Amino acid sequence: MKVVLFCGGLGMRMREGTGSAPKPMAMIGDRPLLWHVMRYYAHFGHTDFILCLGYGAAAVKDYFLHYDETLSNDFTLARGGRDIRLFATDITDWNITFIDTGLDTSVGERLARVRRHVQDEPMFLANYADTLTDAPLPDLVDRFAASGATASLLAVPVQSTHHVVDVDPGDRVTRIRPIRELMQWENGGYFILRPEIFSVLREGEDLVPHAFARLLPYGRLLAQRYTGFWRAADTFKDRAELEECHRSARCPWMLWDLGRSGSPAMSG
Repeated sequence: MKVVLFCGGLGMRMREGTGSAPKPMAMIGDRPLLWHVMRYYAHFGHTDFILCLGYGAAAVKDYFLHYDETLSNDFTLARGGRDIRLFATDITDWNITFIDTGLDTSVGERLARVRRHVQDEPMFLANYADTLTDAPLPDLVDRFAASGATASLLAVPVQSTHHVVDVDPGDRVTRIRPIRELMQWENGGYFILRPEIFSVLREGEDLVPHAFARLLPYGRLLAQRYTGFWRAADTFKDRAELEECHRSARCPWMLWDLGRSGSPAMSG
C-alpha cells in the first residue's frame, strides 16, 4: 500500500538544537525522524511513499537526493574508496514522491492535495512524520480491511505525565492519580484510509477532527487501541528522550534492527 506522510510541520516547540530544519528532519542517531517512520513502514513491505512537504521542503529533498547508505549499513571499502560494497541497503527499493502541499496547510488540505496519487487505491496508509511506534501494522491493516470502515487511527493512552485530582464538595482533594489511569485515548496517527475519505474532506478544514467527525454518525471511523510503545516527538524534551533511547540501544520502534529494538523482528 502507498504511504502518505505529512512532513510540513514547523516544529516551533523543537527549535532548540534543530537549526532551521523542519521537525521531521530532527535527528535520532544518524537518521532523521522521518527516516525512522519510513523505515517502520518499509519493514512491513510498504515502500511507496508520498511526502506532503511544506516548511523545510528543500531540506527533505536534499536529504534523499544525497542519501548516504553507509551511515546505517555495514560495508566494505575497496580500491582506495572507488568501490563500496554494501552488506545491506535501506532505500534501494523505495519509491518516494515529493509533493509541495503549502507552508500553512492543514493535514486535511495536504491530504486533499495528493488525492490523485492515492484515489485509485483500495486502501492507503497515512501518518504524521514525527510519531514512532512498534504497533503490529499487518494486524492493524487486517482488522481495518475486515471492518468496512472508511478510516482508522491508532488510539493510544494519553501521554501527559501530569496528575488529575478528585475534589469533594468542600474542596478537599480525595484522590491523586496519573492521567494515564483514566484510560482516555488520544489520536496516535498511523491512519489507514479508503479513498472515500475524500468525500468528507472540506477545503480549509483538517482531517482531525473535521473530516473524521463526519464519519462518526455512520460508524465509519475505527479506533485501534494500542498500549505498547508510541511516542510523538513534539518537544525538545521528547527528542532528547528518543536520542537517549538510541544511544542506549533501547529503541522499540526499530523493529528492523533486533539489536536495538530488543524484541524479535516482525515482518509483514
